[in-house]
Amino acid sequence: MNYELYYWPTIQGRGEFVRLVLEEAGAAYRDVARESGRGGGVAELMRFLDGRKGGHAPFAPPFLKAGQLVIGQTANILQYLGPRHGLAPSTESGRLRTLELQLTIADFLVEIHDTHHPLAAGLYYEDQKKEARRRAADFLKNRAPKYLEYFENILARNGRGKRYLVGTKLSYPDLSMFQIIAGLSYAFPRSMRKSARQHPRLFALHARVQERPRIAAYLASPRRIPFNEDGIFRHYPELDA
Repeated sequence: MNYELYYWPTIQGRGEFVRLVLEEAGAAYRDVARESGRGGGVAELMRFLDGRKGGHAPFAPPFLKAGQLVIGQTANILQYLGPRHGLAPSTESGRLRTLELQLTIADFLVEIHDTHHPLAAGLYYEDQKKEARRRAADFLKNRAPKYLEYFENILARNGRGKRYLVGTKLSYPDLSMFQIIAGLSYAFPRSMRKSARQHPRLFALHARVQERPRIAAYLASPRRIPFNEDGIFRHYPELDA
């Protein structure tokens, strides 16, 4: 199947979690809003959001078109793709556990975003810098360690190899956790150097995913949008205190 991914063209954001799965799967896909010309660009994305394409209109990107299906919400997209590309367990209990981990990652991602936009997403960072410093300090002291320790313990308790979050094979939450560690290391390099010593299994997972042939090729390609100060993961040195 040829997939169509719809997400903003200049940031990794939540769309990156979908891209990583598609890349690891070796799936054929269009990153529609990054294309130019007829049938591409942000204008095509907005046609879906405005309901001009007919049928189901997602609330926001990312969303994925798979044949006649239009699937919104990151975890929902990954739940669809995972079993079809060998990136989710075959049992119902395993698939539910995998989705649970992905939803927890989604919660973590909201808290990461709110370190630089604690008051309102519609305000500029410069309009809330004082509040952002307080929010980031609490995040680095209390919230990030709580999430990272949880996932570190998931790896430690996985008696079937301790290499992946679920079972003995790579699944889509492993790819998402790679992105979390990569993004936090960009946004908070000082704090994450300390975290690497406290959460060795998570950082080993990050390295393991990064070395997978398809992921390594993707990271070295122009398809991987660089981290920047418009996305979820932003590096403001004053917040990495």
